[in-house]
Amino acid sequence: MTGPTLRPATIAVTAGRPPHDPDQPLNVPITMTSTYVATGDLEYGRFGNPTWTAFEEALGALEGGRALAFASGMAAVTTLLDLVGQGSSVIAPQHAYNGTVAALADAESRGRLKAHLVDITDTAAVIQAMHDDEDCAFLWLESPTNPALEIADVPALSAAARELGIRVVVDNTFATPLLQQPLSDGADIVLHSATKYIAGHSDVLMGALVVADDEVHDALKARRGLAGSTPGPFETWLALRGLRTLHVRLERAAANAAELARRLADHPAVAEVRYPGFGAIVAPVLAGGADAGDFLVRATSLWVHATSLGGVESTFERRRRWKLEAATIPEGLVRMSVGIEDVDDLWDDLVQALDRINA
Repeated sequence: MTGPTLRPATIAVTAGRPPHDPDQPLNVPITMTSTYVATGDLEYGRFGNPTWTAFEEALGALEGGRALAFASGMAAVTTLLDLVGQGSSVIAPQHAYNGTVAALADAESRGRLKAHLVDITDTAAVIQAMHDDEDCAFLWLESPTNPALEIADVPALSAAARELGIRVVVDNTFATPLLQQPLSDGADIVLHSATKYIAGHSDVLMGALVVADDEVHDALKARRGLAGSTPGPFETWLALRGLRTLHVRLERAAANAAELARRLADHPAVAEVRYPGFGAIVAPVLAGGADAGDFLVRATSLWVHATSLGGVESTFERRRRWKLEAATIPEGLVRMSVGIEDVDDLWDDLVQALDRINA
């Protein structure tokens, strides 16, 4: 039983299950095959897999659309960009995930498309940019943005884009479908790096797209097969297993993040705390800049210096250590992916390092 009568936490647990018939497995098994007996619907491993189907049913039910699984978040990004017509343009946040920005820049350097990066928090300016750009095919949103944690007005921007015939893509990796469902706010396509919160245990590379339109779904599915950007069945099974506990993991991590954001704001080594009020990512900006940020990530024992996010363990990094990170991101910004450990232990580990920075 899935549908509008069920709440997201229940959907996460129940969607994509086998029928409740005697002797049926409770969980969908891993289907390890590259080839199927001919004349059926599948034929070959690039075209479909029962393990993908279970994952796609569960994520689609949470987001309110039809999902497609991909080999990675970047595989999903580049597949989407394949839908942009030659010479068309994409409007995207200036502080988007640097992999997305790099993909846009690469496509632009080859004359495939034009990329316009904007301040996604200035709704009026973004709407004006869409009006001014007659070639715009996609409005690409992140909310919150990575790593600046800025919030876009998804309903207003989606409504304006729809009037202009522009498709709206929302990267929902940070918020997850438990905190935000962009399709219900008027977006056309939802993007996930399933590597992060959906899989949730830092052991899977996967991506996903969710769409409301059947034609767009079929076009993306065809591109996925042609490009071979399909996930392995074992990775997909792990991602589905992680999805089952998304609600309890996110609830604990978000509670920890909110408390740490409150405590960080009172520490003299911290000039600013960026936290949108939900989710499990906190981005303090250290008063000491790059040197302070680099010291912090070396001076803890519980927090792990790592570039990914969304796992059960707490990780952090100074984002400007990456050459591709936007120059408008402060040198002292440390993106913290807050895990599910005891919040007092997390704070004790942080504060001893912050006190040494401020000494």
